[in-house]
Amino acid sequence: LTVNAVALISPANTPIIVHAYRKHPSPLKYHFIAHTALDIIEERLANGVDSYLGLLHTLEDQAVYGYVTPTRIRIVISIALTDTLVRDADVITIFKSLHTAYARSLANPFL
Repeated sequence: LTVNAVALISPANTPIIVHAYRKHPSPLKYHFIAHTALDIIEERLANGVDSYLGLLHTLEDQAVYGYVTPTRIRIVISIALTDTLVRDADVITIFKSLHTAYARSLANPFL
């Protein structure tokens, strides 16, 4: 899997961090992707789904997946669309790693 960008969004729908791993001519593209994913996340949360929200949408050459932590932090990742099969178990592993890293950074008094 090729992760293009990761966005952490607060419960108030404000971006905490949007980090792009790939260079793009328009640096705001990944902010746009994160904000468009928020609408779909709100719809799915109203239906009472699990913390893993699955594939939210595809945009050009990217697939956007969502995850909500127990503290209502929304994690959005953008994965490059290729011919390979993307398994939900792989994406869930990425989300759990990101959630653990975020929790550890919050708990670290030296950051």
